[in-house]
Amino acid sequence: MLRNGEQLLLVLVLPALVLVLLSRTSIVDLGGATGAAPVDVVAPGVLALAVISTAFTGQAIGTGFDRRHGVLRLLGTTPLGRSGLMAGRVLAVLVVEAVQVLVLGGIAVVLGWRPPSAGVLAALPLLVLGTAAFVLLGLLLAGTVRAEGVLAVANLAWVLLVVGGGVVVPASTLPGPLAAVAPLLPSGALGEGLRAVLVPGGDATTAAAAVAVLLGWVVVAGLAARRWFRWD
Repeated sequence: MLRNGEQLLLVLVLPALVLVLLSRTSIVDLGGATGAAPVDVVAPGVLALAVISTAFTGQAIGTGFDRRHGVLRLLGTTPLGRSGLMAGRVLAVLVVEAVQVLVLGGIAVVLGWRPPSAGVLAALPLLVLGTAAFVLLGLLLAGTVRAEGVLAVANLAWVLLVVGGGVVVPASTLPGPLAAVAPLLPSGALGEGLRAVLVPGGDATTAAAAVAVLLGWVVVAGLAARRWFRWD
């Protein structure tokens, strides 16, 4: 990741820019809707954005090109096996996300973020579920679409989810039907769930609903990836 400028931009630089920009400007009045400081609302959303960048966009693009060049097919025949390969990818995603949480969380703390200690523990299962859902969605995309198409779709999906997926901006601030649809998306569920547990005075009902939505996406994406993922 550190050697690949495109990956570094996606998983760390852009989320950090979003965090600083929305926490220190009034482009979007994030704090007015919840009574919390802007950084309190933005920081959980940026953590959700980091998960999407690594678990979905990065994995989809990397797996798509590995599949095109025959890397997946060859690795699937080694003693590592297909299950070992998938486990290794999930582990790699979790390691990268740990770095993202430390770096982005550190920046947020410098900007004045003080999440409740109980909320930090409650955020862990949400991050794990969100990671699982987006890794499976990324593998589904990478295993069914040509590599060039994966590159375009994954980047476009990243932009659309940031703008209207309830990730950084709370779903309640989105216009029209997006406000109702966003919490049902994996992006919105992860963003709303993290805000519910990491913003002081968050709603436990919202967090529970987010867990249920993410579990549903994990099941659906897992079954779909198992059915349609192609190794070559």
